[in-house]
Amino acid sequence: MTRHRHAATPPKEAKLFRNNRSQAVRIPVEFELPGDKVLISSEGDRLVIEPVRKSGLTALLAQWAKEPPLDSEDDFPEIDDGPVKPENIF
Repeated sequence: MTRHRHAATPPKEAKLFRNNRSQAVRIPVEFELPGDKVLISSEGDRLVIEPVRKSGLTALLAQWAKEPPLDSEDDFPEIDDGPVKPENIF
């Protein structure tokens, strides 16, 4: 019998099938993952499937910190934004 070191739940057999040229696996409901994308990797003869986590505010701020600051007028387009002309609406 195979030992599963990291399994929090007992293993369950799943069905493999073809979807066009790709092989797919039907995941039982008790192993359902959130979202609509996963990361898949292999460890020897094992496949590891994990959900793609949405980036939070911290990741967004870190990404912005890597970008150069907008400090010159060349970074902004010219906009003709004069005062509003009065209109007679009656």
